[in-house]
Amino acid sequence: MMKKYITYILIFGIIGLIFGYFLFGKVAGEYISIKTILSSSTNAFESFGRNISGLTHMKQNILISGGIGGFIGYIIVLIRKK
Repeated sequence: MMKKYITYILIFGIIGLIFGYFLFGKVAGEYISIKTILSSSTNAFESFGRNISGLTHMKQNILISGGIGGFIGYIIVLIRKK
């Protein structure tokens, strides 16, 4: 039973991440590479540049979309259980 919960949460979480990327991963009409979005800042200047360019906000929105997708997967399992 627990395996079903985890499977649905992971599947819908991944779908949420993909949806979030296509929704929020665009800057100036082009998609930012996934590697750029997921990499972390190595120094203060790079961190400042990420904040100015909006990459941190973009990353946050994409991760929130993944979390919402995982939550929807959990709700679907609960609904199907009844």
